[in-house]
Amino acid sequence: METKYLVKVEQAEKPPKPSKESLEILKGAISKKMLSNMKKECVNCPVIGRYVPFLDCFACVSFIRRVKGEVHCAGTEFKLKSKQI
Repeated sequence: METKYLVKVEQAEKPPKPSKESLEILKGAISKKMLSNMKKECVNCPVIGRYVPFLDCFACVSFIRRVKGEVHCAGTEFKLKSKQI
């Protein structure tokens, strides 16, 4: 995949709540401590044009990688992956 957008990951005092589907997808793939830290982060999604929880971004089909506080996004669509990571 080719990177279309570079999106900064932000710490939020009151971040949006991640969806149950994204939590289910990531359960067991990452540690509980990392999961709790990621729940406090959000990104301004260029695909849908609003802030979304980082966990939803991480479970999205357009997510490529996260490097030094930036998410590399393919920008195709905002849809959660259907299988375990």
